[in-house]
Amino acid sequence: MIVKIMKSKSNYVVSILLFLFLLSLINVAIGDETKWIAIGSLHNWYSSAGCEIEVGRRHLIPDQQDGLRWPADAKYQDSQAAKALWIGATNYHDPIVDKNFNYKVIHVGPRHFDENNEYIPVEFKMIGRFDSPLVYVDGVPAANSTFMDMVDEVDPTLRADRLLYNVVTTSMGLTITRKIYAFSQQHHDNYFIYDYVFKNTGIYDKDGNKYEQTLTDVVFFFQYRYAPSREGGPYGYYFCPQNTSWGRNTVNDVIGEDPSAGDPFRAMFSWHGRHSGWQGPGDEIGAPYFSLDGHITAQHYVGVVTIHADKSPSEPYDDPYQPTTTQYYDSDGATSSGNDQFNEAKMSAEYAEMTSGHPALSHAEALGDGNADEFGNTPGGYSQAQGFGPYTLAPGDSIHIVMAEGVSGINRQLCYSIGDTWLNGSGPFDLPDGSTTNSSNDYKNEWVYTGKDSLFQTFERAIENFTAEFDIPQPPPPPEQFEVNSGGDRIILTWASNAESSPGFAGYRLYRAIHTPDTTFNEIYACGSGTENANIVNSFDDTSAVRGFDYYYYIISFDDGSNNNSTTNPGGSLVSNRFLTRTNEPAYLKRRPGERLADIRVVPNPYNINARDLQYGVSAPDRLMFLEIPPLCKIKIFTERGDLISEIDHNDGSGDEAWNSLTTSRQVVVSGVYIAYFEVTEDYYDSSGDLLYKKGDHTIRKFVIIR
Repeated sequence: MIVKIMKSKSNYVVSILLFLFLLSLINVAIGDETKWIAIGSLHNWYSSAGCEIEVGRRHLIPDQQDGLRWPADAKYQDSQAAKALWIGATNYHDPIVDKNFNYKVIHVGPRHFDENNEYIPVEFKMIGRFDSPLVYVDGVPAANSTFMDMVDEVDPTLRADRLLYNVVTTSMGLTITRKIYAFSQQHHDNYFIYDYVFKNTGIYDKDGNKYEQTLTDVVFFFQYRYAPSREGGPYGYYFCPQNTSWGRNTVNDVIGEDPSAGDPFRAMFSWHGRHSGWQGPGDEIGAPYFSLDGHITAQHYVGVVTIHADKSPSEPYDDPYQPTTTQYYDSDGATSSGNDQFNEAKMSAEYAEMTSGHPALSHAEALGDGNADEFGNTPGGYSQAQGFGPYTLAPGDSIHIVMAEGVSGINRQLCYSIGDTWLNGSGPFDLPDGSTTNSSNDYKNEWVYTGKDSLFQTFERAIENFTAEFDIPQPPPPPEQFEVNSGGDRIILTWASNAESSPGFAGYRLYRAIHTPDTTFNEIYACGSGTENANIVNSFDDTSAVRGFDYYYYIISFDDGSNNNSTTNPGGSLVSNRFLTRTNEPAYLKRRPGERLADIRVVPNPYNINARDLQYGVSAPDRLMFLEIPPLCKIKIFTERGDLISEIDHNDGSGDEAWNSLTTSRQVVVSGVYIAYFEVTEDYYDSSGDLLYKKGDHTIRKFVIIR
């Protein structure tokens, strides 16, 4: 199965005409393809152009913060504002314009993108170790994964759960192969591993024309504009200052520039800093929702760790001195927009930034405890960037760079409990290290700051995973199909059994949320080893649902822990990821079952095709309803002469069933008199224990169809 979503040129033209003023910063044609990776707690979109530019997914201003959603269970968890990938070289002969440039720089991002002449997508496909599960609610596809986990090819030998494979030709004659690896295992689902190979193929345009030359002083320059998170800003619940949405108060830090300093790795990371416009108590660390319940909305620590960077094309071992540049830059500076691969002066300034080395103090160190929005004379805040190189690449040479990007912090439950204590509690307050404080603000901040340790743990796991060649313990797969059906006195859940053949499989757990799908899910049923229901089953009736409420579900497969014998993650049972089966459409209790066979009605009766608009409307023009029927029964429909033409198993516990005038051979019935036979298939007791229906009870109803 290959699925691709392409923005049509006509839609593009309409969008430009409608939004030209708002999108004035986007100065080149937009036409890249995008795909989501959304199989774990971290969700992100990716572009076929090789990098994700500002508002690059839908090209809408409300997408100022779009991507790197963690924890993706909740709304408005985006931390990504913009990225860029520039490649620079010196003494470059440009075959496109037949001219030598002292400095040549090509760009995708932070705002600029030219898919026809600069970064030219060649291949963009999603490969899965298993396909995305089919999830239905009342027969309708009902999972975010339906549109956010679109697998083009299935490769069961793949060690990662998803591999997004991306090839891009560039106007510099470098071909980029980007592999993005994602994992659904619970200890590895909040990061992605990026594997880049930059090869000097000489191909410089989309027609495949080639010009071979040695590229000198090549620098690969990655930029990151983070803005954690969307929840408190203008595109969320909007209690934080507006410019938090583009990262004006984002704080950036870096470690590992000096291999002799003893840092655990080479990484850049960012968080939501203090802001002079904060209107709540204390300061803006964590962005607590002070006007509601105090819950922390910006616990996120987001960043990227370098795992491997070649020393040179002939020395493919990791160079601990890479990246050679780790700077922070004005996000709205002169080089952040209007990029032009033929503008000599601008490319010279860009290349100078790309090779500017390490700052004496990082952004975080220079800022100290001040308000991040007051640091520097810029409205846009600061991005950070890392440059790898300079390298010399002869024709056919390549450079291999591997990084991991992740998001972490205190979990959502702690966000609420700490926020509530911060807003309503009184000291002393317990701190993460076991000490106490009487300051509610210090209490809040110290807990939020533990997110740095969580992110570092994420980086360590990503490094261990790559070092192990992705051979980490795997949980059982999710059920390949999960169905939720609303009934009259229950909600029926059924699922496939494919997980049961995986090593160490131990059982299933079902979870349910009420009202909305972005709230807390609670376990409502488990079967298998270590549960109250030892026997493995593939269905469950949720009889505790209450009429009038919406319900959402997911199911996970779990193992017995025997498969988890690696140092790459903690011990214990491994589970399939909740995001693979979580429903996003509500199930709810339908019409109550009838209480007497005598109450059964056929509506409309007679059915008249000329009155179809007055019956069940144009969406169901041939529909009849059987009302007040038993919760569990078989319905057989006969012609007047006794020919059986249709049979329905009614087993959802409701008091109604639809029939669209179709025979078992899918033919629409003709005018005539018909007989519906109703037979109870199971004894049924009401809530007081009285027998309402006995198996075998039956009745008939006649009805007329006029066509």
